Amino acid sequence: MAKRVRPTQATLGQPPGSLVHVSEVYSQETTLSRIEYREDRVEETTPDASSALAPTLTGSVLWLDVDGVHDSSMIETIGTSAGIHALLLEDVMHTGERPKLDESPTSLFVSLRMLRTAESAERIDDEQVSLILGASWVISFQERQGDVFDAVRERIRAGRGRIRSCGPNYLFCSLLDAIVDHYFLVLEKIGDRVEDVYERAVKDPSRAELDTIRLLKRELLFMRRAVWPLREVLSHLEHGETSLLRPDTLPYFRDVYDHVIQILETIETYREMLTSLMDVYLSSIANRTNEVMKVLTIITTLFTL
Repeated sequence: MAKRVRPTQATLGQPPGSLVHVSEVYSQETTLSRIEYREDRVEETTPDASSALAPTLTGSVLWLDVDGVHDSSMIETIGTSAGIHALLLEDVMHTGERPKLDESPTSLFVSLRMLRTAESAERIDDEQVSLILGASWVISFQERQGDVFDAVRERIRAGRGRIRSCGPNYLFCSLLDAIVDHYFLVLEKIGDRVEDVYERAVKDPSRAELDTIRLLKRELLFMRRAVWPLREVLSHLEHGETSLLRPDTLPYFRDVYDHVIQILETIETYREMLTSLMDVYLSSIANRTNEVMKVLTIITTLFTL
């Protein structure tokens, strides 16, 4: 992986809307996958960028998934065909942006962090995902291959639930929900580690526990920074403050908003636990030091008699 470049370094002197990739560069090509569906039919293809949003089924919903945002020419081609403003495409390629929402007369843009537990389970793996809602389509831009959308794909293929009958609004909400629900899995892993380090710190505190507590506090702070701005985005959506959302889908956005609030509360709970655990650790070390000093004092006294 290449070193993450600061936006001020990569875009210095560039006019607004310049499509410059600001992120890590992964060793993969930008790939497109498309699912087009309606109640009675589903088609999956790997389209060209120029025709990626051209429908082939009457009255269908189209989901275009873009893996890799470093190919500026492909991003520009897709954006032109969808009528997406250059400033939004710039946000797609600047993957260090905080979660945000932007609306135009024809589209709704949301960017957020997709969090997963790394294979080592010792750190959080994250990337930016940008979702754009149009009249009959949804585009998802990801930094690299691999995501948390498999359950959504399976529901479309199998026709489970209401996803094939509720239009692009519901698909847009389903993708947001899949990302947010995965935050719970990340928090569950962190919670297990908090409980484990708590037991070790109380029974036999060592420098390793102190390092783990500091690492967990950093991870929770990182996660809070990723989730906190998303609360504002979803509050805007669940109140229906955009003309592109149908009233019948607002309860689903409200449900995602409730999940975000629950996640933030859990993050704060774990942060308070770790702060208390730091106090327990320091008290345990102080008590141990006092016991050692007592023994040394007794020995010193005996030798001085």
